[in-house]
Amino acid sequence: MGVVAARVFLLQILFIVAVVSKSISHQIQAQKADWSETVPYQEQFHNKVTRLHFYFHDTVSGKNPTAIPIAQGSTTNQSSTMFGTLRMIDDPLTEGSDPSSKVVGRAQGMYGFSGQDQLSLIAVVSYVFTDEKLKNGSSLSLVSSNPILNPVRELAVVGGTGSFRFASGFAQIKTVFFNLTSGDAIVEYNVTVVHY
Repeated sequence: MGVVAARVFLLQILFIVAVVSKSISHQIQAQKADWSETVPYQEQFHNKVTRLHFYFHDTVSGKNPTAIPIAQGSTTNQSSTMFGTLRMIDDPLTEGSDPSSKVVGRAQGMYGFSGQDQLSLIAVVSYVFTDEKLKNGSSLSLVSSNPILNPVRELAVVGGTGSFRFASGFAQIKTVFFNLTSGDAIVEYNVTVVHY
């Protein structure tokens, strides 16, 4: 093989390598552009269980209510269960049942009266903790039905942030005070949550 033939052969090899390399590069970039990836699960964190005890203060009366109606159905006024009423809330969470006890967080979200035949709520609420003990700003998300006339109810914890990442669990709640005239209520929460 002559020098010229060797150079041509080498150039052909380099050209083929460049084309194949470019093709592989495009395939890798196309794979990276995919919006999802499933990888084998490997437990990297150790689960923790946290138990919380606090009180939820729902104030619908007075000059500074913490729960206000934002919508209602066309037949809500005829309903004995307030079916169709939707309220936005920013309720304080305290260490004790006394409204003047230490505030440890806020319940922010909404609840709607969802029962046509019984007094029941559907709640979509984030419990945002402001106490330094929980690294200020950690939260738990609850989405659940709440049949409020039952003495003890159970709500689902479906997520969390901060200290409560990947949270799941439950809250057992009971009403400790309800004013029939104003509609104000204080609810005791016992929460058990598993998180990382």
